[in-house]
Parts: sequence; structure tokens; C-alpha cells
Amino acid sequence: MAIWNLGSINADMVYAMPHLPTAGETLAATGLDQFLGGKGANMSVAAARAGSRVHHIGAVGPEGAWAVARLMEYGVDTRRIATLDLPTGHAIIAVDQGGENQIILFPGANRHISRDQIGQALSEAAAGDILVLQNETNMQAEAAEMARDLGLRVAYAAAPFDAAAVQAVLPYLDLLFLNEVEAQQLQQAGGKAPQDLGVADVIVTLGAKGARHFDGGTGQITDVPALSVTPVDTTGAGDTFTGYVLSGLDRGLPMAQAMAQAARAGALMVTRNGTADVIPDLKEVQEARF
Repeated sequence: MAIWNLGSINADMVYAMPHLPTAGETLAATGLDQFLGGKGANMSVAAARAGSRVHHIGAVGPEGAWAVARLMEYGVDTRRIATLDLPTGHAIIAVDQGGENQIILFPGANRHISRDQIGQALSEAAAGDILVLQNETNMQAEAAEMARDLGLRVAYAAAPFDAAAVQAVLPYLDLLFLNEVEAQQLQQAGGKAPQDLGVADVIVTLGAKGARHFDGGTGQITDVPALSVTPVDTTGAGDTFTGYVLSGLDRGLPMAQAMAQAARAGALMVTRNGTADVIPDLKEVQEARF
């Protein structure tokens, strides 16, 4: 089948810092790198590198051609990316010596995708394909409803977290990704635990403790452990995990096996500096020794 991703495309400016700055502090960076990023672009690259056919639906500004070319280079179908008369989205990322980060995000063109653009793209999708969304674009609920009506499986990565955005797409979801804090925030907002959301599959990532799958049909809870690595940069690790899970499901893997493979990809990712440009491919993930 195929994965369709209504997703953000960003230029990630990554600054190496002696420590993360506090309010009012001026701090000199010790290094600077520019990468292709955005949660959407990261997930598209991860799913493509994991072996799936991926179509990216998104938008860049006039100066964003390099990002589209980079996505294409990594195996993503970019024909549904619009060029708008607005700046390309970008992120300013500070990374400390322990691999923790702070991020300032400017959405730019990512928040100006049209309904017609999404409709035209999804008209080419087949029933059983997967649509994945994140909270870095507009038109999330509209796209989710369109996809459901067309027979696609709808997945949502609830970051950057906003309870109202998650609740707007919940009726259309087959698969929801949350981290541990997001799961707590969503439960506080809606009063429901992950297994009670009415979503067929909910995955909660638990950082160094791994990830947990809630099967909405059977009520079964399955834990997948994380692998022990020394992180240098956690940016993009969650997106890599999500992209690999979706690719595994797209390629017919059982959920537990898809999550285990995604955990290996995420573990490998945190040992690298960067975002979409350094996401490992399937061969690297399978051959990695932990």
C-alpha cells in the first residue's frame, strides 16, 4: 500500500550549546548545522527509508526548493507539495551536551495548505492506505475526515501537543501516537485513559522505558522495551519511531514487531546529530548492534 503524510517541512537550525539557556540569558553556541526537518518531513523520510511508498502533502515558500529536493533524494514522492508566497517553516533548536533540546518553531507555509490541495492528493489514494498527520499544519481534522470517508487508515502524532487539536481528530483515528506527558495531558483534558479513547490502536512512547501499545479492540496492553544507548541528540527520535511503526504496519508487520523495529530505529537515531538527514535506513536498523 502507501503512506500519505499531511506534514510540515522545516529548515532546522541546530545550535550546539554548553547548556540550555534560561530566561534572560545570552549564551554563545559552540556550533551550527542546518538540516531538513519538521515533524512531517521527518516522518516521511523515516517511513520511506523503512521501505514504504510515501507521498508527502505539504507546502514550502519560494526559498524551500532545497527541502523538496532533499525529500525526493530520500525516496519521498513530492508531487503534492505546493510552493506558496510565504516563508518556509523553520525551527531554531538548541542542543546541550547531554543531548536534551529546546525548540522555537515558526510554522510559515505549513499552516496555509488548502483543502483543494489535500482533496486532489487523497483522490489518488487507495482504500487501506495510511494517512498520517501531526499538529504542525492546518487542515488536520478536515483531512482526517476525508481520508476516513475514502477508506484510509488514519494515524495522528499528537505533537506539538494541543488537547483541542487531538480531540478534533479523535473521531476519525485508527492509530494515535502520544508521549507519556501528552497522554497525561489528554487524560486531564478529556477524562479518558488511552485505552478508553475509542481509537483502535494507541501507542504511548515512554522515553528510555520504551513504548506501550493499547489495543482498543481487545483491551490488551503490550510493552516494547527501549534499547540502551548513549544519546547525543534526541531531536527527531520520536518522529523516526512513528515513521518506522507506520511503515512496518504498511508492510504487513504485526504491531509488536513494527514497534520493536521502530525502537531500534529510534535508538540508532539518538546517537546522531541532526534530523531528517540522518534518519537510518532499514538495512542500518536491521544490522545495528546494541
